[in-house]
Amino acid sequence: MEFVTGLKEKKALEISDILKGDYAGKEVVIRGAVHTIRDMSEFSFIIVRKYEGLVQCVFYEGMEGFDIKSLKEGATIEAKGVVSLEERAPNGFEIRLQEVSILSEPAPDTTMPIPISKWKLNTSLETKLSLRPISLRNIRERAIFKIQEGIIRGFRDFLFSQHFTEIRTPKIVAGNAEGGANVFKLEYFGKKAFLAQSPQFYKQMMVGVYDRVFEAAPVFRAEKHNTTRHLNEYTSLDFEMGYIDSFTEIMDMEAAMLNYVFELLEKEYAKELSILNVTLPNVSKIPTVRFDKAKELVAEKYDRKIKNPYDLEPEEEVLIGKYFKEEFDSDFVFVTHYPSKKRPFYAMDDKEDPKFTLSFDLLFKGMEITTGGQRIHSYEEQVAKMEARGMDISDFTNYLMIHKHGMPPHGGLGIGLERLTMRLLDETNVRETTMFPRDVSRLEP
Repeated sequence: MEFVTGLKEKKALEISDILKGDYAGKEVVIRGAVHTIRDMSEFSFIIVRKYEGLVQCVFYEGMEGFDIKSLKEGATIEAKGVVSLEERAPNGFEIRLQEVSILSEPAPDTTMPIPISKWKLNTSLETKLSLRPISLRNIRERAIFKIQEGIIRGFRDFLFSQHFTEIRTPKIVAGNAEGGANVFKLEYFGKKAFLAQSPQFYKQMMVGVYDRVFEAAPVFRAEKHNTTRHLNEYTSLDFEMGYIDSFTEIMDMEAAMLNYVFELLEKEYAKELSILNVTLPNVSKIPTVRFDKAKELVAEKYDRKIKNPYDLEPEEEVLIGKYFKEEFDSDFVFVTHYPSKKRPFYAMDDKEDPKFTLSFDLLFKGMEITTGGQRIHSYEEQVAKMEARGMDISDFTNYLMIHKHGMPPHGGLGIGLERLTMRLLDETNVRETTMFPRDVSRLEP
C-alpha cells in the first residue's frame, strides 16, 4: 500500500535555492523553458526561463549525447551542470552544462511569433494582446503582473492586520448596485440577472456580520466607450468598515494601506521595479480638497472654464493631478464631497450641505483610481433618499434588510487594480496592465 504524505524533495533546484546555497563549483539540476539561444561559435548560451527569472547555461560544442541544433525556443528542458559565478550573467551565476534532456518541444515547423527574448517588445499593443500567452513570456511583460501580485498581496496582508475579514460575493446578481444601464444582462433559468458591477450591497451586508470586510475580485461594466482608461471587466479591491466616526477614516485606512503596499513592493519586488524602472511615489502625506474647491483651483490656475458643476471630466482630473504635483509635490490627491446627484443612492449626504456627500475619489497622477465614502445606515434615511429619487424600494428588499435590522455607521471604497498599476508604471493604456483584457472589441484570448 502506498500513501500520499505531502511534498517530496525534488532534484531540480530553483534560482533562489542556488543563490541561497553554496553551489559554486557544484553540480546542479534545473528545469525550465528555453527563452533564447545565442550561438557564440565555439560555445552557445542557452538562456532558460524559470518563474523567478533567467538562468544562463553554457553549452560547449561536442557535448556527448546532445545536438544543440535540435533545440528550439519554447522547448522545456532538464539541464545538469556545474555552477560558475559570473557577474555578467542573470542573477550572477551560470551553469556549465554536462547533460541536457528535452522534456517537451514546440510543434514542428513553428517559430516564435514575436521576439520574446528582446528586452522590450517593439510591437503594437494589439499584437501583444492577440498573442498574450506568448507575449507574457517576455521578462518586462511578466514583471508588470508580478508588481500587480505585490499590490494585491499588500492590500490583503495590510487589511488582515487591521482585523478585516476576507469575503467572497456573488458575481451573478438580481439587481445592480450602481444604478444606470451599463450592466451585462443574463438569462438565468428563466429569470433576469446581471453580472455584478460592484460587490457594494454584499460588502455592506457583511459589515453587519464581521464589522470589517474586504474582497479582491472581478467586476463588470457594460460600457461601450473604448478609451485608454476603461475596461469591461476589471479587478476591484474593495473594503468596507463599520463603527466609523467620519468618512475620513476610510481615507486614512487607504493611505495607510498604500504606504504598506509600496513598502512591500520596495522590499519584495525590487527586481521587478528595477526591470520596469519604477520609482515608487511618496504616500506619507496625501492632500485633500473639496470637489467644488478643486474645480475652482484648476479653473483659475489653468484658465479653464467650469463646464460641468456636478462631475469631474477626465481633463479636469489631469489638471487637478498637475496642480497638486506642482503645489505640493504629491502624485495623489483625495477629492472629497462630491455632489449628491452624481453619487449612488446609498451615499450619505453631508448634513451641513445635503447637496454634497460624505464621499471621495482618490486621484493618482491625474486619474481616478478609487471611489469611496460613508454609506447611509439608517433605514428611514435610506428609504427616504430612494423614494426621493423615484426608486421602487420593493426592488431592494434584501438590501434594505440590513438597515431595517440595524447597521453601524460604516463606509468603504473600491480601487481599480489595473488603473492603479497603470499609473504606478506610467503606462498610457490600461490594457498594458491587464493580463487578459476584456473591452468592447476583445473577448479572446
